[in-house]
Amino acid sequence: MNARFVRGVVAMAASVCTLAGLAACNVESDSGSGTASSGGDKSASPAQAKDLKVGWSTIYLTPSWMQQTLKMLEADVDKLKSAGKVSSFKTFNANGDTSQQISQIRAMIQQKYDVILVDAGSSTALNPALEQAVAAGITVVAFDSLPTSTKVIRVGTDQKAWGSMMAEWLAKKLDGKGSIIAMNGPAGVAVSEDRWAGAEEVFKKYPDIKIVSNVHSEYNLAPAAQAFASAYSANSDIDGVFSQGGALSAAALQTLIKQDKKLVPITGENYNGFLKMWESKKKDGFSSIATAQPNYLAVIAMEAAVAKEEGVSVPQDITVPLPEITDDNLSEFVKTDQPDDSYPINDLPQSEIDKLIGK
Repeated sequence: MNARFVRGVVAMAASVCTLAGLAACNVESDSGSGTASSGGDKSASPAQAKDLKVGWSTIYLTPSWMQQTLKMLEADVDKLKSAGKVSSFKTFNANGDTSQQISQIRAMIQQKYDVILVDAGSSTALNPALEQAVAAGITVVAFDSLPTSTKVIRVGTDQKAWGSMMAEWLAKKLDGKGSIIAMNGPAGVAVSEDRWAGAEEVFKKYPDIKIVSNVHSEYNLAPAAQAFASAYSANSDIDGVFSQGGALSAAALQTLIKQDKKLVPITGENYNGFLKMWESKKKDGFSSIATAQPNYLAVIAMEAAVAKEEGVSVPQDITVPLPEITDDNLSEFVKTDQPDDSYPINDLPQSEIDKLIGK
């Protein structure tokens, strides 16, 4: 998620359900048998932990990235249920409402969940509820959009590294000189600021690279296309585009194609619409690099929670390496039979997951 949090999220009215009934509200999936052990009973040896009752609190579920994440989680839950480690799994969708997400987390505490996974709608507002869960003996693992609390296990990627990876590739592609348009997310959004901070550090090492326009846009194709077209009309003699999001990259490339302009290098993300255009224009000399906020962060979070329940010394902060999509391996990622707004990603081998979670 992270960037995806601003892709069309509209806050919904808070649930009118009472606290006791919240578990039944906005539940998008129920993979459980209803036979989970009490989350508040931690008297058994952690090594004997099994039949876990797991809940996933997500700020929203509508975007395709979140739907893909849910499918990955459900597949992992099926595997863990077969192994007798998880008995039930429910998804709690806050529909963009942070106050509702807090209420749902507190409902899970009341209902004695063993594990709470969370994709946070706020980096700070959820902290008290999450720390309350930890104090109640619940294993809490956040992934993707992370809270600042150090009491929970956090699984994410390095967003500054994201920006520096993109910028370094572009700088070298341009031989350290030229004019570029920078396409960033909305001003003030943490993920956008972090990615640009990483990129800016790189560009400072290349004084002959000039940023002629620094554009801020929602991470959606239509507003990004409008923002890029405006910047490009005033700076058509550019040599490249730094873009920190897939829809932004797609907007820039789409504009150049529609206007029949020179296809300058554009950095990207694993947004399938961008990957498709990239593949179709490789024959015309277009080149790019892309990375991803991988959906398997959720699987790593789930596996970390189960390992924690079994007594494994799981790291408090798990930084997952960023994938790298290049001209050479693009065909392994692009999915011509899938929608443009999907985010193709290859699975992470179990051996790599085990290393990350300390097994």
